[in-house]
Amino acid sequence: MLATLASSEPAFFSQQVRRAARFYLNLKASPNRSIQVLCGGYEECAPDYVIRRDAFPFLTLEFVLAGKGLVKLGQRKATLTAGIVYTYGPGTPHEILADSRDPPRKYFVNFAGRSALAVLRDCGLTPGSIVAVAGSSMMQHLFDNLIEHGAHGGRMAGELCDALFKYVLLRISSSSTLADEHLSPAYSTYINCRDHIERHFARLQTLKQIAAESGADGAYLCRLFQRFDHQSPYHTLVRLKMNEAAEQLRATDRLVKEVAVSLGYTDAFHFSRAFKAVFGISPQAFRRLKF
Repeated sequence: MLATLASSEPAFFSQQVRRAARFYLNLKASPNRSIQVLCGGYEECAPDYVIRRDAFPFLTLEFVLAGKGLVKLGQRKATLTAGIVYTYGPGTPHEILADSRDPPRKYFVNFAGRSALAVLRDCGLTPGSIVAVAGSSMMQHLFDNLIEHGAHGGRMAGELCDALFKYVLLRISSSSTLADEHLSPAYSTYINCRDHIERHFARLQTLKQIAAESGADGAYLCRLFQRFDHQSPYHTLVRLKMNEAAEQLRATDRLVKEVAVSLGYTDAFHFSRAFKAVFGISPQAFRRLKF
C-alpha cells in the first residue's frame, strides 16, 4: 500500500483489521464543496471482522479488491467477492461480515457535500446500492492514488482527492453491472477474457486469436463486451496496445518502428494509423509533445 496508518484516527475506523492504509482530511463537511472526501483507505479485514450499524454520519463507498464476506444494506444483501461495490450512509442500516477463511481486502471512502447524493444518484449508486465492476487492477490503482494524495496532505490534498473520487464514481458507473450478474457464467466469461487480454495484449492480434485462447466464440464475446463494457474485445485490445505505445514513446528513445514491433505491428504505417485513430495525432507528433 502507499500509505500507513494515521497517528490519530476517527473512532469509527475498525480495529478488526490485519493491515490497513488509512487517512483522514477533515471530518467537518464544507457547505461550499459539491463532493468532499473526508477520509478513507484500504483494509485487510481480520477473520472476525464485523460491522453492524443502524446509522452512519457520512456517505460511504466500499470496493472489494479480493476475499469474501457478506454485506447487508437495509433489506438488500449480497455475497462479497472481488469487484463488488456498495454504498451506504445516514439512514442506511448496514452489516458487513468477513468470511473467516478468506476475509475481504477492501477500499473505502467516507464523503459528504451539497451535491454528493445527486452525483451518486446520477451514477446509479444511491445509498444502499450493491453493484459489480470490472477491471479490479485499474480500480486498485485509482484507490491507491486516492490514499497517496490523502495521506500526503498539503494545500491541495482535499481538492485532489475530491477530483479523483469523482472520477472513481464515473468509472464505476460506466462499467458496473448488477451484483447478481457478477456471479453469472456470462460475467465470469467476460472477466476471464478481459483478464487474458490485459495480460497478453502485446502479442494478441485479432478477435479470432482472443476467442481461441479464451475458449469462447468470437461473436458471443462481442455481445458480452457490449453488455458489460460497452466496447468490443478488439477495441479493448487496441486501446491497451496504444496506451503502452504512448508510454514507450514518452519514456524511452525507441524508434517508432521498434515500439510498433514490440506490440505486434510488423507494418509501421498500420501502427501509426491505429495510434492516430486512438489519440488523434501521429506517434511522431505525440513524441514532440512536452510532458
